[in-house]
Amino acid sequence: MSTVGNIQAPSGAESRRLMRWLLGYSWPYRWTMLGILLLTVIAGLGMNYPPVLVRNAVDRWIAAGGLAMEARMAGLMRTAGLYFAVSAFSLLLRYLQTLITAWMGQRIVRDIRRDVFSKALELPLGYYDRTPVGRLMTRVTSDVDSVQSFVSDGVVGAVADVFQMFGVFVFMLVISPVLLAALFSILPFLVVAFLFSNTRVRAANREIRRAQSALNAEVQEAITGMSTIQLFGRERAIRKRFARRNRRMRDACFLEVRWFSFYFPVLELAQAISTVLVLGVGGACVLHGWGGVTLGVLIAFLTYVRDFFRPLDGLSNRAGMMQQALAACERIHLLMQETPELADPPQAVELAPAAQEIVFDRVNFSYVEGTPVLREVSFRVAPGEVVAVVGATGSGKTTLVNLLMRFYELDDGSIRLGGHDLRELRQRELRRQFGTVRQEPFLFSASVGENIAMMDPAMPRERIEEAARQANADMFIRQLPQGYDTRLRERGAGLSTGQKQLLALARIMAQIDARVLILDEATANVDSETEGWIQDALRKVMVGRTGMMIAHRLSTIRHADRILVFQQGRLVAQGRHEELLQQDGYYLRLYEYLAMDEGAR
Repeated sequence: MSTVGNIQAPSGAESRRLMRWLLGYSWPYRWTMLGILLLTVIAGLGMNYPPVLVRNAVDRWIAAGGLAMEARMAGLMRTAGLYFAVSAFSLLLRYLQTLITAWMGQRIVRDIRRDVFSKALELPLGYYDRTPVGRLMTRVTSDVDSVQSFVSDGVVGAVADVFQMFGVFVFMLVISPVLLAALFSILPFLVVAFLFSNTRVRAANREIRRAQSALNAEVQEAITGMSTIQLFGRERAIRKRFARRNRRMRDACFLEVRWFSFYFPVLELAQAISTVLVLGVGGACVLHGWGGVTLGVLIAFLTYVRDFFRPLDGLSNRAGMMQQALAACERIHLLMQETPELADPPQAVELAPAAQEIVFDRVNFSYVEGTPVLREVSFRVAPGEVVAVVGATGSGKTTLVNLLMRFYELDDGSIRLGGHDLRELRQRELRRQFGTVRQEPFLFSASVGENIAMMDPAMPRERIEEAARQANADMFIRQLPQGYDTRLRERGAGLSTGQKQLLALARIMAQIDARVLILDEATANVDSETEGWIQDALRKVMVGRTGMMIAHRLSTIRHADRILVFQQGRLVAQGRHEELLQQDGYYLRLYEYLAMDEGAR
């Protein structure tokens, strides 16, 4: 059972494990990270040094007596020039650090996104049956983007903030331990406020992620099923359901903002109190000559107070960013840990390049435990034989062909192709044996030629066009704006169902390895003229191939060599059309229903 998207807060140990997993992606860029760290240290030193120059300017050249005006002005000019040079150099290093960090972060995220997508391609259909598409989209997009933000800005930014605070602390300790002691009296209050708000921000952020995943799934489902929604007038109900998801997202975001809003005024208040405290204590020290505190030291220290609190603002933001990234890493990591239900054998066998025999032997299968879909199914299809599979909706017809292509693992029994158990064959090699035409063939957002040559992207144009001619698709393809170079829209939008099926047949014609043809209700939703073109193409495609057709049309059923009749997951009869009609059984009733249905149309 998939748990992706239903994530609780990562524990401390779990967070450390996720950080190690993320660092595994960072390891190839370790020298880049070392360079970034070096730039961060040098830039931090440069950013923290200017207040010392201000102290020197005040104490040595402005407030000091006994020096000529020319000497004071010369000293001030030298100090100002040094201030500018140090600041400019530090900003240049900070720019380089940001640039290199972004470069590294994008590559790390590219690697994660590549692995997530590759994993998604390896997962069995059963995983997609139980996982909403919107949730998977969130894994590949939003969650990876959260990791990218953390890697590009969060990690290095947090290191820079911590180093800046440490550097400021060292400089404050050097120039005035007395004022530093006064400043630190306010810190316990600040730590308590930070921990209090951060805990609640983390909880709010987890709720945001859950709400976002649910919202994405809702939008994806609505867009995919828009025609059905409009057909049944469900717009108002769907709008209300979306509004509930949207309100949940709004409330979660507001909760996060509320706790963030609590922390930042507290931070500003702490900075104001610290400034007043340092100004009061430092001013008294300057006036009375206590503790070696001069006017320049007081001015520099007040600057350091501001510089000390500034990283706390950034650290709070990055703490929230880290929680987002850890929650995203948890979901991504769970997806990456999904184990394929189907495995290739260590020593696979090779199939002969010829029409293949198909044997189902006492096959049992269920999508959900305790709810069988196929029960004790046994039959044999001889090489080159064409069988039609008929039955009411839900009788297991499509499941039958999905098991033959090994998209699912059997509960019990075995399926053999060419004399070999499917589990003895590599999945990629097995599926190359099949050419499929679905009721609604899937076409990619690519050119017509690329869709036909899907099995071999390097296929010559001559072979593509010949396959289209054999499938009776060449005529309508040449009427398209750019012919074979016409780029199709998503899922072949703009083409009729019949045109899509002709393209699917052309794809099979071009797929010379396909020895078994599977037609899943391929002519169920086309007009009579288009059906004639498809039937003519099918006769060509079937030559030298074993065929299995899930059929709802009488013309398809009658021309099959043999008919397999399914009822509630069981094979209840098999034989030729005329033989089954004479048995006066379930097939006869089914045939009469189909005849009446086609007559009505």
